[in-house]
Amino acid sequence: MLLEIYRSFGVNLDLAVEAREIVRGETGQEIPGVKVDRESYEHASVTIVEIVDKSAEAVMGKPVGTYITVEAPVLRENNPAAHQQVGEVLARNLSRFVNLSEYSNILLVGLGNWRATPDALGPKVIENSLVTRHLFNYAPQELKGGMRSVSALAPGVLGITGIETAEIIKGVVEKVRPELIMVIDSLAARSVTRICTTIQIADTGISPGSGIGNRRAGINRETMGVPVVAIGVPTVVHAAVIAQDSINGFLEEMKKNNQAFQGLNPGFAQHIIGKVLEPFGGGNLTVTPKEIDSLIHAMSKVIAGGISLALHPGLTADDYAYYLH
Repeated sequence: MLLEIYRSFGVNLDLAVEAREIVRGETGQEIPGVKVDRESYEHASVTIVEIVDKSAEAVMGKPVGTYITVEAPVLRENNPAAHQQVGEVLARNLSRFVNLSEYSNILLVGLGNWRATPDALGPKVIENSLVTRHLFNYAPQELKGGMRSVSALAPGVLGITGIETAEIIKGVVEKVRPELIMVIDSLAARSVTRICTTIQIADTGISPGSGIGNRRAGINRETMGVPVVAIGVPTVVHAAVIAQDSINGFLEEMKKNNQAFQGLNPGFAQHIIGKVLEPFGGGNLTVTPKEIDSLIHAMSKVIAGGISLALHPGLTADDYAYYLH
């Protein structure tokens, strides 16, 4: 029911773990065709959701595949040591999808609009990533063992370039011929607590802009011809979701305090939210914290570090910092 309400506002849940929470919360049972595993670390928890058949795909609204969610509230704190540990957890989980030889060629793609801070995560990650393809060609003496050929691209968005992002990436893929593509993008979350504290890794690729109802051509194995691993971080929350949760929380508190309550038609609440948000097209209004600049800055370093450690198994975190500078 709740998923249907969100969809009526044009809201898509980018995080598989959130879609599972909603569906499972409504049925009280695990979703058939979905497998779940969990891991715990000092500064992070990891949830692995595997959608294994088409029936679960239809219920979850997510393609069949593996979705790994790293949740680390410490990412909102100024704690560099903890951030480095979260980056190492990210690297360990990314490595599940990097079944490549030492001489493989990888392409990193930072999706998003560098002019809009909540959407600038992808380009920021590219700025902080360790790229080595040029070193293999022109300065092999600078490389140490256990490093792969990595190139990177921040293609911008359709409104800036006038070209579909997928078309730009496809052109580069045809020239560079990578064995693996990693795309990094900003996502929309259901809960404000997940903004810049949650990282999702998926082997299903990505549809840029889908979380804010601006779906572009997909970037996946089918369109690119090679495996695509997507890394996403929630940077915004839909105002319609916040309004719905606020109404639900208010009604729950009334019940707990034995206040007179005759029930509220969900359709009526949906109508009221729609009226309030009508000037912004219903579900098109998204919100982000005022400190999003610093959060994006910190998160981009964590993700870039995790990617570099996963793709270059011969490097340590100190080596990554050395090469980056």
